[in-house]
Amino acid sequence: MASEEAVHIEDVMSTPLETISADATVREAATQMREQDINGIFVPGAEAGIITTTDIVAAVAAGEDLSSATVADVMTAPVERVTTSLELGEAAAMMTNFGIKHLPVIDEHQDYVGMVSSTDITRELA
Repeated sequence: MASEEAVHIEDVMSTPLETISADATVREAATQMREQDINGIFVPGAEAGIITTTDIVAAVAAGEDLSSATVADVMTAPVERVTTSLELGEAAAMMTNFGIKHLPVIDEHQDYVGMVSSTDITRELA
């Protein structure tokens, strides 16, 4: 009986990592997400974060001016992260526990190298 090989984050993550400046406008982030057909963008910096479609919808609902509000105003930070070697089941459990849909991915040097979404995990485990 053959055992199934464990699937790791590096096998399903999206690369290269899409990034945006914390100083960019929310409108610029929304445009980048639409152009790249993604639902989350990593925000590098001392206080690394992520801006997602959920953050943008919340900003719209709150009446924010999307042409002047910045990514820093609406992004989630600090952000949970996972390593390339983490097994998918563990990442899925993290997403469930934290109520999130995206996790930035770091390599063994602590460099951000990709993003994994709940969609990536679902596609692989289905």
